[in-house]
Amino acid sequence: MKSNPLNPLAAALLLALASSAAHAANDRFVIQVDNPGKGIVKALTKQLGGEIHVDSNGFVAVTLPGMNLDEAKGVMNNPHVRLVEEDQMRRLMSFSDDVGNPDIQQITPYAVYQSQADQLTLQMSSAKKVCVIDSGIARETGETGGHNPDFDWASISGDSDAGTGDWFRDGGPHGTHVAGTIAAADNTYGVIGMAPGNPLHIIKVFNDAGWGYSSDLAHAANLCGQAGADIISMSLGGGGANSTEENAFNSFTDAGGLVVAAAGNDGNSVRSYPAGYSSVMMIGANDADNNIADFSQYPSCTSGRGKNATTDETLCVEATAGGVNTLSTYPGAGATLSNLSADSAGYVSAPMENTGSAEAATYFMGTAESTDGNAAGKVCMIDRGVISFYDKVKNCEDSGGVGAVIINNESGVLYGTLGETNDTSIPALGAALEDRTALLAASSVSISIDASDYGYMSGTSMATPAVSGVAALVWSNHPTCTGTEIRSALKATAMDAGTAGKDVYFGYGIVQAADASAYLSANGCAGGDNGGGTDPEPGDLSLSASGYKVKGLQYADLSWSGSSAGSVDVYRNGALVTTTANDGAYTDALNQKGSATYSYQICEAGTSTCSATKTVVF
Repeated sequence: MKSNPLNPLAAALLLALASSAAHAANDRFVIQVDNPGKGIVKALTKQLGGEIHVDSNGFVAVTLPGMNLDEAKGVMNNPHVRLVEEDQMRRLMSFSDDVGNPDIQQITPYAVYQSQADQLTLQMSSAKKVCVIDSGIARETGETGGHNPDFDWASISGDSDAGTGDWFRDGGPHGTHVAGTIAAADNTYGVIGMAPGNPLHIIKVFNDAGWGYSSDLAHAANLCGQAGADIISMSLGGGGANSTEENAFNSFTDAGGLVVAAAGNDGNSVRSYPAGYSSVMMIGANDADNNIADFSQYPSCTSGRGKNATTDETLCVEATAGGVNTLSTYPGAGATLSNLSADSAGYVSAPMENTGSAEAATYFMGTAESTDGNAAGKVCMIDRGVISFYDKVKNCEDSGGVGAVIINNESGVLYGTLGETNDTSIPALGAALEDRTALLAASSVSISIDASDYGYMSGTSMATPAVSGVAALVWSNHPTCTGTEIRSALKATAMDAGTAGKDVYFGYGIVQAADASAYLSANGCAGGDNGGGTDPEPGDLSLSASGYKVKGLQYADLSWSGSSAGSVDVYRNGALVTTTANDGAYTDALNQKGSATYSYQICEAGTSTCSATKTVVF
């Protein structure tokens, strides 16, 4: 009888997989494995009813039904398998906020002026490709047919996925909105991006429900590099670090690239990933008045406690850009825009329900708690309060009104809907409290609500592509710099906002394209004060760190360059571990099991000449 012996890796995997019993909350895992051993991992996964989701360089992502993480970690018994970890979910970050009418003329979003992108010209001959990892991009329009004319499609490529579909078909408006913020063309209509016409590479990682996994992002990072991208832009995130994901972004950054990601939209101090990795530039959101957005997350720059506490600015918000009410591209006719003018003067507004238009004399209905025959044939001007928006608009329509404007009772524009059971038909929109006096004094008003290829969103998702576009714009004018040097220049020249100096909300402040370019022209790629941060100047100590396990025990491999000293001090979590020869490499055998996070730094022995802090997550 012909035998089919298992090698040690196969045996270890078989034992681990066979031990599973109860279904886990998350039975999808990333397995870091030497490429020659991947075939066995994949075969055994299928043999035990599992599914292979991602097969990328150095790792696979699989579902092992009924297995929890501890059971899956049995594969650590073989040295070919470096790590098994949970495949963390990653979600889109955005808040919809439709307002305005770009169909009349080309509109420059406020963030372009605020970040000085209008003061610098993209050098197309040295443009840096931006890889957008998101929900895809809508190539076809709804209004005019054919390809969306606000993108240079000859400069856009992408990767499709069997699970998420074609990269050029947006799984919702998010990816198209993000792409437009970066590179929408400078023409006579629509919007203009931070770096108009900049080349893009689109990777669609999100399903129709708007989520994916950390392994999808790690694989996407590899694809970005293969596509020749210099910048990765990610308006997404989730809880929990994942070392496979982190290693992918570390590699992209180490190769000279720049990775930018959203801080998150929960308005708290929780650190979101991948923005929370040291190799990724974390971006917060501000509004048009240079105020921090109330939803923008603000994790601490400090890790650890007591004497082991360390501070690393690459683990928190480093800079911000406009991310509140950001106008950009949408899939064909996928947005709804409103327009409001009173006595021929335009006012800001937000659509509530019912497309259409109305132009008529105004009639003030107070809070519109009942019908009023005097509103017949007129546009009802209504104060917010007492009853529902739907009831207000219903009373206006039942009174013969042809349109409704509901004015907010607090600062800002009123954003709302008429509810799922809405059966009114007249156009209804919200207006700002600040405009109440002028609107009530007007004799006539014109309102409209229409479908459009352009719309507004809010979130750190919108600020992130703004910074990605600014980085591409600046980098095209200084093409010999590295991504880390561009990152440092953006921090060194950011416009201070909020509390004086660097703070946890803004980081160094709001990015400034023209100032960053001038800074690099004056100081070279190495810069001057390097953003006031901890990143080393070229020629100083540069450190990389990666973690792995052998038989469940933690090890951290450190490698460094840029020092001529005879020996170096190795610090872990702020404490000296050892002084070793300056041979460029050291392995820290931690003799620990389980999950942990460590911060490492290398200094020339007995001096304060040190590398940036690098984080290893187990």
